[in-house]
Amino acid sequence: MPLCSNTAADYLEAARQMADTGRPALARLLAEEAADRTSDAAEASRILNEFPGSSLRQEDSP
Repeated sequence: MPLCSNTAADYLEAARQMADTGRPALARLLAEEAADRTSDAAEASRILNEFPGSSLRQEDSP
């Protein structure tokens, strides 16, 4: 069984694949996760700029 690493690079690669196949909303969500997993603030900003738009995340309300 292969291990799943779920690194920022994994999410970024998936985001690019979703963008390439016409799924911009999913691409943005994956990019946001990639940015969250990046410790460098400048790199996180660059990732989000590559996938423009507002956050599509839904926060759980109490």
